[in-house]
Amino acid sequence: MEGLSSPLWVVLVTAPKDRAEGLARALVEQRLAACVNVLPAVRSYYRWEGRLEEADEVLLLIKTTAEGYLALEDGVRALHPYDVPEVVALPASAVFAPYAAWVAENVGGAS
Repeated sequence: MEGLSSPLWVVLVTAPKDRAEGLARALVEQRLAACVNVLPAVRSYYRWEGRLEEADEVLLLIKTTAEGYLALEDGVRALHPYDVPEVVALPASAVFAPYAAWVAENVGGAS
């Protein structure tokens, strides 16, 4: 598969609607992510402290590198309003090589 690479990780994070854009911006500004897509209108149902809860949230699709994942996780934990934020990392099996290179150039390092 010519032109494909796979150092990219897509990290899924849900967040309250009123905090999502600030969280997304901070992750990119701090070079923890190359790109964050904010997808609106997620309705979450979950059990928390023994009760069924529901919340209007947004879904963040965060692009980072495998090497940058732990720093990203630390950043999400520091910035996120939840005690236990959803942070699910999915390693990409194949990524268009120029895009993967762009992600790598924009995660970590000097700003």
